[in-house]
Amino acid sequence: MKNKQFALLSSLLLSMGSVTPTQAASIALFDYGFNIDSNITLLGDTLPAEINASGFDFTTGLGSISINLSGAGTHTVDAFFDHDIDTGNNTHFNETAFSNGVAIAGQSWEMDEPGYVNGDIYDNFQDSLLDNGIGTSIYGNTSFPEDVSMAMGWDFLLAANETALINLLLSDTAPTGGFFLIHSDSESDNSIYLSSSLSITAVPVTDSLWLMISGLLGLVTVKRKALRGGHKL
Repeated sequence: MKNKQFALLSSLLLSMGSVTPTQAASIALFDYGFNIDSNITLLGDTLPAEINASGFDFTTGLGSISINLSGAGTHTVDAFFDHDIDTGNNTHFNETAFSNGVAIAGQSWEMDEPGYVNGDIYDNFQDSLLDNGIGTSIYGNTSFPEDVSMAMGWDFLLAANETALINLLLSDTAPTGGFFLIHSDSESDNSIYLSSSLSITAVPVTDSLWLMISGLLGLVTVKRKALRGGHKL
């Protein structure tokens, strides 16, 4: 958990000219988590096999993450990210949150304080109950600008022969369209954009599987004929 007292003291010292800022504007990932069908992975845990983060930088918190799921039934996937933007110069008290566009069916999201004062985003992430809002909390509304974190989730149904692919993209470049979240620093003008997509694909039946099915059907036919022949005797 961030030491806000220290951050506030640093901000006061900067405003008094006691400290000379030397760090350039930067983006860093402070915390993250994944909730896949109520199986939660947090900072420091080994990522499960369903998550491919080879295109993601866990230092900056930018890049792409893919999640592959299969198995008939209902599935839920939620991802939580808490970034710091330029905190070496102006702390995290000047951050703002926005959304762009409209989430599609099955997609959920939330932007809120990470839970240090009023925010409930971390609780909602763990319960797969993102509230589709900015700064709205059961503990009281968060007043931005403030410390910002983001979460995005999906709720979907798979048939026995279907697989789901979820793509998460965190970038410092705005997407050209679709629904996405924006975490901004008002002083450095740096922003982080979170977008996500879900695709469900039916798994084709392979030739070998068709051969096995055909063979089983053949055995059933032979057995039925044999039974019929036995009844005639």
